[in-house]
Amino acid sequence: MSWRSLLFVPGDRPERMAKAAGCGADALILDLEDSVAAAAKPAARLAVAGFLRKARTLPLIVRVNPLDSGLVEEDLAAILPARPDALMLPKAEGAGSVAALAARAGLPILPVATETPAAIFQLGSYAGVAPHLAGLTWGAEDLPAAIGASTAREADGGYTAPYQLARALTLFGAHAAGVAAIETVFPDFRDLDALAAYAARGRRDGFTGMMAIHPAQVPVINAAFTPSDAERAAAQAIVDLFAANPGAGALQLDGRMVDAPHLKQARRILGLA
Repeated sequence: MSWRSLLFVPGDRPERMAKAAGCGADALILDLEDSVAAAAKPAARLAVAGFLRKARTLPLIVRVNPLDSGLVEEDLAAILPARPDALMLPKAEGAGSVAALAARAGLPILPVATETPAAIFQLGSYAGVAPHLAGLTWGAEDLPAAIGASTAREADGGYTAPYQLARALTLFGAHAAGVAAIETVFPDFRDLDALAAYAARGRRDGFTGMMAIHPAQVPVINAAFTPSDAERAAAQAIVDLFAANPGAGALQLDGRMVDAPHLKQARRILGLA
């Protein structure tokens, strides 16, 4: 599955769901977890299930509650009959978590893979459940709370070393499993310039898409994860060069050498386009 932008919508705000579906996001994440207070969860399940049953114009993912919350069975009972396209699993702890939820739900799973200390040591395990995955993503909010850290960020907004590690391991874990690597949210939805820079770094590093918390972020994220005309033209030139020279290992293009890694990257860019 390939999504540039995945927009969160609180499950207890049904009036926002239809509006969110028209904002240009590649997928919606209908949330039953953190954005919904405990007392509102029953109503949220009904609202999400009702929206799932309407005609769909884009993929709909439901973030259920964690496996150990005591709430996930009620989540599944409410939403599975309405057939979401995938489930987001918060506080996932490796392949075992995915297998457990997939066995109950029979749907693709998008784990949030870095929200507990134990989860960090399982980021290489997801390749073992790749057929059950819709991608892999991470978060920088729950983990600091879990370990007693005061923040995940430096004064300039960049991540501190532990969370740079969590981000990198998620990126490598996703690519090792051969699934989409989804960058985490950018909390300041008013600062679109900073978001553009953040999303551009994500794509530069190898993420294939990003989650959003506000509709205003969606066009910025889509632009960041869509190859430009110049990128597409350069990639096509590499693909065409190798097609014209079958069996060649390395070739010269515009004064530089290109070889198999360049061809692989060119094909990836054209696939994104």
